[in-house]
Amino acid sequence: MGGEGYIPLFESTRARGTVAYRVFASTMFLGICMIWAYRLSHVPSEPEHGPIWVWSCLLAAELWFGLYWVLTQACRWSLVYHRTFKDRLSHRYEKDLPGVDIFVCTADPTIEPPMMVINTVLSMMAYDYPPEKISVYLSDDAGSNIMYYALLEASQFAKHWIPFCRRFTVEPRSPTAYFRLPSSDQLSANCKNEELSAIKKLYEDMKNRIETAQKLGRISEDIRSKHKEFSQWDSYISRHDHDTFLEILIDRTTRKAMDAEGNALPTLVYMAREKRPQYFHNCKAGAMNALIRVSSAISNGRIILNVDCDMYSNNSESIRDALCFFMDEEERGDEIAYVQFPQNFENVTKNEQYSSSLRVIFEVEFHGSDGQGGMFYDGSGCFHRRDALCGKISRKVKARWSENSGIDQNGGIYKPEELKKLASCSHEENTEWGREMGLKYGCPVEDVITGLSIQYRGWRTVYFNPRRNAFLGVVPTTLLQSLVQHKRWSEGEFQILLSRYSPAWHGLGKISPGLIMCYLACCLRAPNCLPTLYYTIIPSLCLLKGISLFPEVTSPWFIPFGFVIFCKYAYSLAEYLWSGGTVLGWWNDQRMWLYKRTSCYLFAAIETVAKLLGCSKPAFVITSKVAEEGVTRRYEKEMMEFGATSPMFTILTTLALLNLVCFLGAALNGFASGGARFFKSMSLQAILCAVLILINLPIYHGILRKDEGKMPISTTVASTVIAVTACTIFVSF
Repeated sequence: MGGEGYIPLFESTRARGTVAYRVFASTMFLGICMIWAYRLSHVPSEPEHGPIWVWSCLLAAELWFGLYWVLTQACRWSLVYHRTFKDRLSHRYEKDLPGVDIFVCTADPTIEPPMMVINTVLSMMAYDYPPEKISVYLSDDAGSNIMYYALLEASQFAKHWIPFCRRFTVEPRSPTAYFRLPSSDQLSANCKNEELSAIKKLYEDMKNRIETAQKLGRISEDIRSKHKEFSQWDSYISRHDHDTFLEILIDRTTRKAMDAEGNALPTLVYMAREKRPQYFHNCKAGAMNALIRVSSAISNGRIILNVDCDMYSNNSESIRDALCFFMDEEERGDEIAYVQFPQNFENVTKNEQYSSSLRVIFEVEFHGSDGQGGMFYDGSGCFHRRDALCGKISRKVKARWSENSGIDQNGGIYKPEELKKLASCSHEENTEWGREMGLKYGCPVEDVITGLSIQYRGWRTVYFNPRRNAFLGVVPTTLLQSLVQHKRWSEGEFQILLSRYSPAWHGLGKISPGLIMCYLACCLRAPNCLPTLYYTIIPSLCLLKGISLFPEVTSPWFIPFGFVIFCKYAYSLAEYLWSGGTVLGWWNDQRMWLYKRTSCYLFAAIETVAKLLGCSKPAFVITSKVAEEGVTRRYEKEMMEFGATSPMFTILTTLALLNLVCFLGAALNGFASGGARFFKSMSLQAILCAVLILINLPIYHGILRKDEGKMPISTTVASTVIAVTACTIFVSF
């Protein structure tokens, strides 16, 4: 249908100011080169400048920082923005819209509460889209009968909630999120109080029943007698050892799949794949692949949306936004494999003490990646073309799919026992699942490596960031949760670099050089720990000993250092503010940048090397979606939460105390030796050490605090001993 006179379903524009930014980046690179030149031309030969290894390692660290900065420029070199035209889509294709299968994954009802999960499910069922073309699948990797009961209750509530959303154009369509908004009060004031009260009562009654069952830890005999499917759990041994539990709660092929107004309801399916101790279950990737197979036999939607269980729909038109890309003939929509939406969060505080919103990544870097010809698959909020996700490009792969899966490609024709076999442990044996089909196995970030392999096969990918957030989730509310999450991400990304899918060599000729640079910037996060640790330790120790590592203020060589430092952080601040942040939020972002590089990235790098040597087994850590009342209260006050002991806290506290000792010791030495000469030659080192002290103020505060979120005494004592010992040893030699 493309050609002359064709009206596109979306348009793409380049960001303004691209030329100005490229000039700025070029001057920055010139300054970085001058710093390298200084290091190479001023190699110390006198004892007062310290051992040669100190200077050489500082040069290596600055070379790394400079080259890594060059890689990050690919994400800023050519930003692309998209705009969709949903009215044109409706006019042209309303009667031919494809089926959409929506996957919601959960793994632990304790840290991912059933009420949160079903709110996500209900928001997905209520999309502004023909309900008979929507199928929602919940994968419960814990195999919890409480979670199934919650979904069973949700299937009944949906019969009233979906018509309510349709009648009053509700946004967002998560009941909990909607009821706490002022707009629901406005609806109540507009003579709709009866209907609102009725739907609220239905919701509260459902919530009470679910939470009662969760507190009891079991399903009442009365409910079990009414719903025979609970007998499936009679064979349940543990969350790691059970049969496949699969139930179609709303079946679009039956007359019962109608809402309270007689309209069709979306298909709703519960699945807990089989788990056995002798089979590794491949975490979320294994659950997703089981969902792909099961859904192919039930609904076989051409488009698949996957979301995390806490990531509810905040925009009922997101499906139509995504289809504007897939169904556009003029812009080669048939070549687009997936459309990734940003992950936004509802519990982010004003100044984001843990920098959890990743706002610069979503508002800048992903647009830059898109401008380089592709977008990362980010694990949630992503619309996939089923064919691309399953590796169906060549005829060979298509044949293999048909041969290995045993799936009826028409959808809707299924037998319960056949469906359960598709989610069994042994089904993937001697098949291409996890390698050529579905999500990739063997990597903590199965999403990124899967997206990369799809791009290697020639598919196009798109990043779309609409004005109204498409999805809203929750972020970690403690420092440890945040660091553990980033450890898993950076570990997986580093593993990709060292795998057969590495963009460094496997991507050559398959994706653009700019996109390779974007992926490398991502994959090299973990190795950043070494130069960062060196830069936060050695200059401060040298300051304490009186060893100068930087040019004096009066030297011409001071200019490139001052220029690069000022421009780098001035631009970083401007970029953060432009992305919607605050000045204090930017400062917190810098703190988390340092904390991640000196703690969780270090452990991620060690863990990756250990796995390569066969000394460690893969594991998947789920981020908790709930917090204790005290933790929540301190989080809302933007107090940094410590509380627990962790090797990462020991490293952070040691570095904070080491820099404090070095600065105080250097200040005493400087004043004792006259002051002016000392600080003239040590100005940059003193500033660096002072900034590190300022950025670590929450740790000093945590040491002195008395509440439950304070730094553990054992961590403080151990860190003090290590910091003082390191300073003493360094000064002595």
